[in-house]
Amino acid sequence: MSTSPSPRTPDDAGSSPDLVPFRAALRAWFAISWQTFGGPAGQIAVMQRELVDRRRWIGQRRFLHALNYCMLLPGPEAQQLAIYVGWLLNGVRGGLAAGTLFVLPGVLTLLVLSAIYVVAGDTVLVTAVFAGLAPAVVAVVVQAVWRVGRRALTRPGLVALAVASFLALTVFGVPFPVVIAVAAGLGWLLHRVRPRAPADEQRGPEDEPAPVVADEALHATRPTVRRAVGILAIGALLWGLPLLAVAVLTGASSVLTTQGLFFSGTALVTFGGAYAVLAFVAQQAVQTYGWLSAGDMVRGLALAESTPGPLIMVVQFVAFLGAFHQPGTMNPWVAGVLGALLTTWVTFVPCFLFIFLGAPHIEQLRNNRALSAALTGITAAVVGVIANLAVYFAGHTFFAVHRRVSLGVLDLEVPVISSLQPTAVAIAVVAALLIFWRGWSVLRTLGVCAVLGLLTAAVPLLL
Repeated sequence: MSTSPSPRTPDDAGSSPDLVPFRAALRAWFAISWQTFGGPAGQIAVMQRELVDRRRWIGQRRFLHALNYCMLLPGPEAQQLAIYVGWLLNGVRGGLAAGTLFVLPGVLTLLVLSAIYVVAGDTVLVTAVFAGLAPAVVAVVVQAVWRVGRRALTRPGLVALAVASFLALTVFGVPFPVVIAVAAGLGWLLHRVRPRAPADEQRGPEDEPAPVVADEALHATRPTVRRAVGILAIGALLWGLPLLAVAVLTGASSVLTTQGLFFSGTALVTFGGAYAVLAFVAQQAVQTYGWLSAGDMVRGLALAESTPGPLIMVVQFVAFLGAFHQPGTMNPWVAGVLGALLTTWVTFVPCFLFIFLGAPHIEQLRNNRALSAALTGITAAVVGVIANLAVYFAGHTFFAVHRRVSLGVLDLEVPVISSLQPTAVAIAVVAALLIFWRGWSVLRTLGVCAVLGLLTAAVPLLL
């Protein structure tokens, strides 16, 4: 395990916002950004490994406290967590850098893949690579459940809460906001029944070096009305000006304006992760606006699941195809690129606004026992959420066909056993051995599995 500087005091944080060298932070976030496969579970696993376990830039309790807040917000929680940690380490510019780098590889990759899809309609080579990456991501997500659960579930009551959250989501189809709200209430109640000091919760091994961002130190930034008004004004301008420019230049009824307004709205209602809102997006994009076909939507989701960055990035694919197919008087390629970039902008700008506006308040409330107890309950539920995502991703990776089972209160998706894909299972086993047994990095493991995906696609062609 690498060593790290001594934790900074609040006075140190106040005199300089950089708790780690900004260039070192940029290199770290750039490296993390290319490992963010597998949806929020895989992305949280990468940050847990790089920031908490290896670099020791942030303590476990502080990391989970930030994650709990991000889970309550609309939008991609993993990217918001990156913004939060970047803000803790390097101030506002650190949050901007972390959040931008977190999505940049996915934006560029999906933009290229969208163009290839429009031209060729058949990305055989890319599909083969992703066929190797997807099973590897299952192993990464399982590692996330293990790492976060080992440190967050410090009491039998929290273990029970994590299991209950998993069953509520996976078996009974309980909406995500309900699970989080109940978990917060039960966490508070558990603290009332058996009080425990916050320092006793989520403690890491005693032999670990102290993190740069200490669990006990308060952040220097104090929430004020003036600061909040300034952030809201700047955020509203940055969010709204591109929309206004597009409406003026292309018309209020153009496809770009329609997409900008539609995806601005979806950015504010994506509670519970991308899956919670993608059904609505698919229905509107396919049936109402006719931007793409149902088959296009499924293939776009597959591409988004296998590229770095948040899964909600699929809206960029939707916007590209929609603007390309309905360009109006514009060149289709120009319209497609503009639609994709505008949609990405209005989707992710609110994430920065939520963190810069709310993080100082959350930091000041870290020592509030009642709030900490509620957030501890949310932490336990988060473990169940990650486990639920692991099961979902594994099911859709290992089985080609699924059927919905609804029986009374039961509501779950069951794989068809005959559609098992042995190759995907074999690659996942290899990935698990490399990560858990050999201790390989996520990026190195993904590279090996991508090669395995190419080889398995090439063998039938050679025979």
